Amino acid sequence: MRKLLVLIAALSAVLGLSACGGDSGGDAPAATIRVQNMSYSPASITIEKGQTVEWIFDDSGLPHDVVDDDGKFRSDLLTTGSFSHTFTEAGTFTYHCTPHTMMLGTVVVEG
Repeated sequence: MRKLLVLIAALSAVLGLSACGGDSGGDAPAATIRVQNMSYSPASITIEKGQTVEWIFDDSGLPHDVVDDDGKFRSDLLTTGSFSHTFTEAGTFTYHCTPHTMMLGTVVVEG
């Protein structure tokens, strides 16, 4: 059942959908990014100011993190589990994985 829920969340992120109709109110993230296969998927997303992004880690035991290039947010090194961040400012936020510098991502926050 958990795998099905993760799959639904990933598909929602790819299709630009959310469980709350585009408003991040409550605990539901506006977008979900999968951390697997040595990449962030999707690598670039666009959300509204005040919304939350969730990164789900599942890469066959390889440790990854999510580190904002400007130091605004940082996850622990994780092999499983998730990390969430709520974006309170508009702008473009680039991030990377510390141990795997080729892993890059972007969150564009509008509003």
